[in-house]
Amino acid sequence: MRFLLDTEQREFGRTLDAMLTAADTPSSVRAWGAGDFGPGRALWSRLAEAGVFALAVPEEHEGVGPLPVELAVAFVELGRHAVPGPVVETVAVAALLDSLAAQGDPAPGKRFLPSLASGGAMATLAVDASYAVDADAAQLCVVGGEREIRLAPACGATHPSADPARRLARPEGGGELLARGEGAAVAARVAGEWAAFATAAQALGVGRALLAQTVEYVKQRTQFGTPIGSFQAVQHRLADTLVALEFAEPLLYGAALSMSGPDIAAAKAAAGEAAYQASRTALQLHGAIGYTEELDLSLWIRKAQALRTAWGTPAQCRARVLGAATPS
Repeated sequence: MRFLLDTEQREFGRTLDAMLTAADTPSSVRAWGAGDFGPGRALWSRLAEAGVFALAVPEEHEGVGPLPVELAVAFVELGRHAVPGPVVETVAVAALLDSLAAQGDPAPGKRFLPSLASGGAMATLAVDASYAVDADAAQLCVVGGEREIRLAPACGATHPSADPARRLARPEGGGELLARGEGAAVAARVAGEWAAFATAAQALGVGRALLAQTVEYVKQRTQFGTPIGSFQAVQHRLADTLVALEFAEPLLYGAALSMSGPDIAAAKAAAGEAAYQASRTALQLHGAIGYTEELDLSLWIRKAQALRTAWGTPAQCRARVLGAATPS
């Protein structure tokens, strides 16, 4: 398959990149991790104005989608700039509500999708008794499991994660019932696949940011009066990281075209591992300064670690791909 973004899609990515560059996202990430959601909410509103969340919502609910390719373009940029908040989970909840509507239950979608498309509401999602990301900031906490989908009435205390800007909480039981039975199970699976897809795109962006920052650093850091970027071992390490990221990109856009579970799993495994490799390369080549939280680089390093296992570990994703490839 030969796949290239068209001019409009590339321009959309450049526009988001310029907007987020001007927004000083590192300060928003640090504030979010400290429990101050104000800067992050302001950034969320700007993303909504740019149409990011509308890409996941059908036109009949004030969206323009679902448009998986454009969502991939957007989430690569969100990862590149380490945007905080439950961006992945909001898209997943939109997919869940759209799935319910496609199965003949349009009421939840009519109720919530317009506010998700406009950015008026953040959503988070917990499936099969997992933690919910940023539940203390989201207006909508959806819980799926045991063939039921509910709105959680509240969430417990937040818990730390590998990424301080990903605040985890366990949703409480009970709450309003949105769907039950096979339709609920199908919608939860659809939501999980969209979450894995968006996470793959976000991880790819994180990896590209880490590589770019590391390349710039090795041009400046010197040993024996020579930039370390001129050393062959350093160049090989950077080249290996670039190859991993370049390998993941076509898998991501291939998954965007098919939106099949195995394709999404392949993209998630490749992008998550490539971002993690980029984080290890960045940490090693920055030396001792790479371990300091004061350096903005740490925001991407810690996000790469969290995204690697979010919505499907590498082992789980590979097992899904192998299972699809095994003759029945």
